[in-house]
Amino acid sequence: MQYLNDTKFQLKNTAVTLGKFDGIHIGHQRLLNCVKQFKEQGLETVVFSFLFPPSVLLSNTELNLIFTEEEKKTQFEEFGIDTIISYPFTREMLKMEPEQFIKEILVKQLDAKAVVVGSDFHFGHNRCGDIALLERMSEEYGYKLIVFEKVKLGGSCVSSSRIRKELRNGNMELVQQMLGQPYFVTGTVTHGRKLGRTLGMPTANIVPSDEKLLPPYGVYVSKTKVDGKEFIGITNIGVKPTVGAEEKRLVETFLFDYHGNLYGKELKVDLYCFERPEKKFVSIEELKQQMENDAIFGKQYFAS
Repeated sequence: MQYLNDTKFQLKNTAVTLGKFDGIHIGHQRLLNCVKQFKEQGLETVVFSFLFPPSVLLSNTELNLIFTEEEKKTQFEEFGIDTIISYPFTREMLKMEPEQFIKEILVKQLDAKAVVVGSDFHFGHNRCGDIALLERMSEEYGYKLIVFEKVKLGGSCVSSSRIRKELRNGNMELVQQMLGQPYFVTGTVTHGRKLGRTLGMPTANIVPSDEKLLPPYGVYVSKTKVDGKEFIGITNIGVKPTVGAEEKRLVETFLFDYHGNLYGKELKVDLYCFERPEKKFVSIEELKQQMENDAIFGKQYFAS
């Protein structure tokens, strides 16, 4: 898979889907699956997105990404996409008229033969570009336009903003339905205080990206992929207040049936269910008892 994060590129004969693709949810997946079908016609499959959401430049808001750039790249590659373009969103791009975007980027740089978007897709200066404009200019430039309506779940549209809301509320089962997979955190295992090992429940610590939106601090039932294998367990997200608050947010996972050294390994931690909020215990003994109870909860969750 080719990954581009520059404004200067030149592709040929592409089928391209455009959007934010923050959560890569079940609506986004319809676009990706549609684009993939054009491989049979000899077209290069392309995802065009922006390196950072336009809202960051417009309002100086902090990034709250459902999936980081690296996590998105991995998922696009698993979908079989040929090229990912994370276009730098600049003030020059902000001023670009939609007609110019179609002519200069969609047609000249991407050489798009097929364009796949959601029905709410807008682009260009003041978001003036829309589906109607893409349809009208498709006749002039000879690309095929395919438009998908938004997917609904529980009577409401699936969107990245809705996923963020439910993620902040810890509704992991609903988040999983909208994502079409469990919400996950990836990272490299770092050395911690080794308290879990002392308690007979060794844990693996990863430090999530500052840009990553996390669910509420607390304990979650989880599945962790390491070296191509999956292990069930429990995961604590937070700052470990009982043993002295950490400066950074930590994702700390106890894998029930893993035996070996995890330091330096890359983990993918899927969160399935929120069990309880993070709390400060009065003693290490009380903490150990609660961790044992958490482990029982996790095993019963997967057993049922």
